[in-house]
Amino acid sequence: MGRWRVLGLLGLAQFMLIVDITVVQVALPDIGTDLGLGREALTWVVTAYTLLFGGLMVLGGRLADLFGAQRILMAGLGVFTSASLLCGLAWDGAALIAGRGLQGVGAALMSPSALAVITAAYHGQARNRALGIWGAIGGSGAAVGVLAGGLLTAGPGWSWVFFVNVPIGLAVLLALPRLVGPGAGRGRGGVDVPGAALVTLATGLLVYGLVTAGEAGWGGFGTLAALGGAALAYVAFALVQRSVREPLMRASTMARRPVVSGTFLMLVATGLLLGLFFLGSLYLQRVLGYDALVTGLLFLPVAVAITAGAQVGGHLVGRIGGRPVAVGAFLLTAAGAALMTRISPEASVWTTLLPGFTLAAFGIGPAFVAATTTTMANVPSVEAGVASGVLNTFHELGGSIGVAVVSTLAAASLAPGAADVSGFTRALLLCAIVALVAAAVSAALVPAGKPSGVAVGHGHGH
Repeated sequence: MGRWRVLGLLGLAQFMLIVDITVVQVALPDIGTDLGLGREALTWVVTAYTLLFGGLMVLGGRLADLFGAQRILMAGLGVFTSASLLCGLAWDGAALIAGRGLQGVGAALMSPSALAVITAAYHGQARNRALGIWGAIGGSGAAVGVLAGGLLTAGPGWSWVFFVNVPIGLAVLLALPRLVGPGAGRGRGGVDVPGAALVTLATGLLVYGLVTAGEAGWGGFGTLAALGGAALAYVAFALVQRSVREPLMRASTMARRPVVSGTFLMLVATGLLLGLFFLGSLYLQRVLGYDALVTGLLFLPVAVAITAGAQVGGHLVGRIGGRPVAVGAFLLTAAGAALMTRISPEASVWTTLLPGFTLAAFGIGPAFVAATTTTMANVPSVEAGVASGVLNTFHELGGSIGVAVVSTLAAASLAPGAADVSGFTRALLLCAIVALVAAAVSAALVPAGKPSGVAVGHGHGH
């Protein structure tokens, strides 16, 4: 019974992390109005969290391995809870973005550590059941996030989107040490801090360059400087990985075809999902004038569709293999995004945005499953932890890049007082094109055959 209490507590902690990815999407317009934030700042409210969550997750897993999963989990939970309080108390955009970044740091320490505790606590069939419950947290967290974002923003206010994490975090902090021992890390080996810093810096510069392009243009000095700096930082990261004894990402693992295909699927699927959430939330509230509660309720079928799609994808992967599932998933996503391009202030959301987004989300669910299963079934067991960490990293970084890209394309329509929706339709058209290209790439890149011996999941270690 004690082990299942542990799972409940860790599931609650992980639930917070997943909810915080989508809960903020619905609150964005109210946050922008209260704090006077423009498009660039609102983009960073989303991406600061996913950027540091993804950029530091492999490092978080490495620290858990070295110093003990429970210690790193508690440290991460403390950082995340404190950062949530800072976000709720934020007095301006800079404070909120800083708090979101700290939330990402805490989440990067918590997520891999929590999974390590579960893996150590359960064995045999019990472990399979525990991992199945863990995997369900992803879809349910997304669903609850959009609904909770609407309820909290329309009720006590957007600050409570963050305040609600504080009592939950404190409760888990107090209860967990009684149920989980401190554990022992290996206590040896290095921690590739330079590698983690470089990959996070590189992706941050990439996101900044993409966001800046919406205002300064693709030929602007700020845009080119940021993108050039990102390229140099990625090169430096690759060089560091070749020279250090304990690299963050081993070249031999990253070069494996299953890992390449899995990271590609995860990057594109997450970028499309969070990009569509970003556009949809701002369109419904800024253009059509819906409040946060109505927006959250409208998004609920979308979030449920992700979970349903993942369930269908999980069954199909075992029967027909990951390649056809990935191709079909992105074709559905492309069709859904194309349907969303028909939006206009005169058209009903029930015939344009919502059916299109629901179809796209139903397609994205199987893409997550294909990314995880085809990768983990085709790498040696000694590399499974690294491969899982890399997949989870690209899950978060994909969201950062996706939101930055669609924000740049939709910049004209996101300006205060803008009535033209052409920016939204351009961004949605790009999403459809990217999904089509991803389907074609998947047909050639994803390994053929049926994966075996894997636990189906959808990112974040599931």
